[in-house]
Amino acid sequence: MARTQEERKAATRTGLLDAAADQFARHGFHGVSTEAVADAADRTTGALYAHFGSKEGLLFALVDEYRGTTADAVVASVADAGDLDGIIAGAWNHIVAGDDAGASPWLLLEIELWLHGARDATIGDQLAQRYDRVRSDLADGITAWAEARDTTLDAPVDVVATRALAFLLGAALQHRLDPTIITTDEVTDSVRRLLTDPGRNP
Repeated sequence: MARTQEERKAATRTGLLDAAADQFARHGFHGVSTEAVADAADRTTGALYAHFGSKEGLLFALVDEYRGTTADAVVASVADAGDLDGIIAGAWNHIVAGDDAGASPWLLLEIELWLHGARDATIGDQLAQRYDRVRSDLADGITAWAEARDTTLDAPVDVVATRALAFLLGAALQHRLDPTIITTDEVTDSVRRLLTDPGRNP
């Protein structure tokens, strides 16, 4: 059965995202041209621009795709975990999940986006807004978790969310270079301390 136009568009978009993920993670954002991504996806550069507008737009779409996939996986782990340690461990394992070479595609792409934003103010402003959304989403999740378990946070939820995100990203950077330096147990203990007030939550 012939595919519909919408199905063909979706297949083209997915192919371009998959090719970009591989190319950017292997060679870096600045080391890859739009032509190289299009060729790897067996598509035209016109198709790339039609779907994403620019190479920067493709990178944003790619990282958001990974963020969405990771969020879905974390939500599933939360539903299965039953306790805070299981929730944190599930989130951490999805963040640092590696490919066959041991690298986390999500983390490498996140770094590529951050580097580009740090060098380009226009991209940097968009990136700052994106992190605002991530912190807001994280704060909403933390609030729901704390209310459901009658748990007291040791700081305003936006501060707790900022701390948790900063710790997880920083830990993931160190883990990428030396997986033995930071264990899941250490991450779990540290994030638990960020989320709860030890004096009121034994």
